[in-house]
Amino acid sequence: MGTGPACPRRDDTFRARILRVAGPLVEIACPATVAMHDMVVLGAARVPGEVVAIRGDMATIQAYEYTGGLAPGHPAEPEGRPLSVRMAPDLLGGVFDGLLRPLAGAGDFLTSGSRGVPNRRSWQFTPRVSAGARVAAGDTLGEIGAKVPLRLLTPPGRSGEVTRIASAGGHSPDDVLAVVGGHEVRMAQSWPVRRPRPVAERLATDRPLHTGQRAVDLLFPVALGSTVAVPGGFGTGKTMLLQQIAKWCDADVIVYVGCGERGNEMADVIEELTELTDPRTGGLLAERTVMIANASNMPMMAREASVHTGATVAEYFRDMGLDVVLIADSTSRWAEALREFSSRMGELPAEEGYPAELASRLAAFYERAAAVRTPGGATGSVTVIGAVSPPGGDRTEPVTAHTERFVRCLWSLDRDLAYARHYPAVSWADSFSRDAAALAASHARSGDPEWAARRGRVARLLAEADRLADLVELVGITALPPQERINVLAGRLLREAVIQQNALSPADAYSTPEKTAALVEAALAVIDRCLELVSSGAPADAVEAVDFTPLLRARESAGPTGTALVAAARNTVLARLKEVA
Repeated sequence: MGTGPACPRRDDTFRARILRVAGPLVEIACPATVAMHDMVVLGAARVPGEVVAIRGDMATIQAYEYTGGLAPGHPAEPEGRPLSVRMAPDLLGGVFDGLLRPLAGAGDFLTSGSRGVPNRRSWQFTPRVSAGARVAAGDTLGEIGAKVPLRLLTPPGRSGEVTRIASAGGHSPDDVLAVVGGHEVRMAQSWPVRRPRPVAERLATDRPLHTGQRAVDLLFPVALGSTVAVPGGFGTGKTMLLQQIAKWCDADVIVYVGCGERGNEMADVIEELTELTDPRTGGLLAERTVMIANASNMPMMAREASVHTGATVAEYFRDMGLDVVLIADSTSRWAEALREFSSRMGELPAEEGYPAELASRLAAFYERAAAVRTPGGATGSVTVIGAVSPPGGDRTEPVTAHTERFVRCLWSLDRDLAYARHYPAVSWADSFSRDAAALAASHARSGDPEWAARRGRVARLLAEADRLADLVELVGITALPPQERINVLAGRLLREAVIQQNALSPADAYSTPEKTAALVEAALAVIDRCLELVSSGAPADAVEAVDFTPLLRARESAGPTGTALVAAARNTVLARLKEVA
């Protein structure tokens, strides 16, 4: 059904016709049945579009495919429903376009009006209620066999007596598995992409999302259900960082939205996910991932829909009691689509040509992240991680500036670190985490009360080393007092032994919380010993000349959980420092 004002009433025999075509903008003579955000198919090619404005007896359509060949006078057919997507368990492991049409088996490109080739896979269903039971919206009707625990839920707005429930066995997503209050329930269901799914309660975000990336988990942690922005100029490693998080974070489901990115980057992600083994399930990582590929050579306005499509898919799995990470790469390309269409509509531009409503559109997207209690009583979360691509790395441009207002964590990528081959290039000076205080309490409850102290000390040492770096460039390291020379050394040890991470090394691509803690404690123990030596009169030159290689190599020689090798490396370096004393 429509969600906004409709066109003035016309005679029932009126048929909509195209009045004007300007790229993705199409204006039609408006029939009585059209409402805001309704879907309209255009021309004989049945190009899909969405009503974005109604003025008098004319409606403006945002077309989601190439409009070449459309002309004034061609027919327009309102569908009488908002832009919606079909969601089912077969989304897992699939690759879709911005309107959630499957790309598998579709050839090089989807043809205009195509709905893709649906997945006809059968899924094992186990009922958990009996006929005659009374259920409410969100209640579990049965379980669906998959690599992650999926459920068949009573749809939002439905409740009543279960008059029919399917038997255990294999069923396709479109089979009727239950009848509740006279309404059929299937695995597959449709939901409008611009309407958030209902929840019973939004919860405090105090559970950490472990990404396996030390720079993030140690310094700028994110909570499940929180929001993150990753701004960085060209070549700073945004896509690489997001791909690492998609591969290694401990979420149940990953929804990866490639919004306007290069097709070869999306192909690399898909190829790697189909080859990597998921350490949690033993299957492939792709089997708990949904890929929405809207590459740079695809229609621009589909980018605008793709981020809302991704959020809707994430909420679908969240309602089953799962923790979902939604990765949008990049929201800058999405904002460019908004700017393009706003310009064609003749709207008054705001800063740098973006629409005046840019801030509210960004806020509405990030607001869909939350840790929630579902209507059925389960707990789930959607964590949104959005890349931002500021031109020239200018963080004052509108998309970056507005995004920083709405997110709880910022992982700002530094060009100098990236060009120095320091990965991930997360700047400890320009990034922040508003979740850190809540997560410190969570770590303390889970048996690691020293987490906040370690994090604080590492941050202070890195900041002090950065401050002294400018002095070193001016006067040289030998002009500094011994204590400050060791502070500079401490910064190097922390950067190279802890923060830096090799995404191509099987032993270092992923770091467990235990390994991260061991590396930090080893580095701090060595730093403390160095400070003690210079305080007792040992020459700073002698301390700096010690071979710290075992500590620097421990992160790659030890596997993801190799704390014993880290401890051995620490002891080796401490033994060498004894010789200085």
